Amino acid sequence: MELQRALSDLAEVRDRLAALQRFEGYSGLAAAASGMVAFVAGFLQLRIAPMPVTAQGVQAYLAIWLSCLAVALALNYGAVAAWLLKHRAPGARSRFRTAALSIAPSIVLGGALTFALVGHSAYVLLPGTWFAFYAIGLFASRGAIPASTFGVTLGFALLALAFLATPLDAVALAWWVMPIGFGAGQLAIGYLIWLDRAS
Repeated sequence: MELQRALSDLAEVRDRLAALQRFEGYSGLAAAASGMVAFVAGFLQLRIAPMPVTAQGVQAYLAIWLSCLAVALALNYGAVAAWLLKHRAPGARSRFRTAALSIAPSIVLGGALTFALVGHSAYVLLPGTWFAFYAIGLFASRGAIPASTFGVTLGFALLALAFLATPLDAVALAWWVMPIGFGAGQLAIGYLIWLDRAS
């Protein structure tokens, strides 16, 4: 009986400590907005190069989705910067450093691999690679985001496997691929962050 009570108390302490260590700088609104940007980018690709096969179409694809990435990063890290300006306590900055260091490897290595794949004209591998590195980044950041986002992390991992290890690479560059991944995924993350803060 005493052991069970001690284990229960330990679990409660662990949960409280995890809540105190969670980085609150990620914005549900910014995440959802970046998801909407992905849907806009998908519509733009539909109009310009729905299934890129020519060099011009691939260049348009890269321009659209790298621009989408830039806007998403600006939205999400702009929200983080605004949060940091409001929360100047040492603990807040420490949590930010922990969160930043956890996701940095996936961003840096994902960018490097993107550059390499484009250099080798392996364009069909890009969406699967992006999904894979985003899943890795979300998993590494699991202590800084709500536990409920694990399903989204798993979804990105499954999309990565689907586009890297199956014949789906034939449609990897289609206009709808990135919106169903990043559009829906970011909207879900935004909603789950909002839900977690509202509870």
